[in-house]
Amino acid sequence: MTERPPLPPFTRETAAQKVQAAEDAWNTRDPHRVSLAYSEDSVWRNRDTFVTGREEIVEFLTAKWERERDYALRKDLWAFDGDRIAVRFQYECRDVDGQWWRSYGNELWEFDAQGLMTRREASINDLRIEERQRRVFGARPEAERGRSFPLE
Repeated sequence: MTERPPLPPFTRETAAQKVQAAEDAWNTRDPHRVSLAYSEDSVWRNRDTFVTGREEIVEFLTAKWERERDYALRKDLWAFDGDRIAVRFQYECRDVDGQWWRSYGNELWEFDAQGLMTRREASINDLRIEERQRRVFGARPEAERGRSFPLE
């Protein structure tokens, strides 16, 4: 079985490492790479969509990043306990018509003993923004790692 360190039970430090690793992977916009952090039978609720297993995760993310262009994400550790992590996040992207969006959300994660995510529940709200309002540009620079982001 594949391990995906850090492994549960999480400490503040290892939970923060897991969150940063997820942010880094999602910012690649590579569905196959991202899917490797999830168990073969991982279950998701993403908004009103339910996904089960890596193959569906890849399909979901492929379609997502075809719609959400120039996607750039920030994740922030909210809480952790044992094999669970709660995350808040913001991402920005533009749609096919060029409209920019900032999406705010919370995720609940649950991991198996090998450090693979078995469950992901995401609640997300979208806010239309002007291009001049953008504040998330590509992957997080090293100097900003570990820093929280503004609420609004």
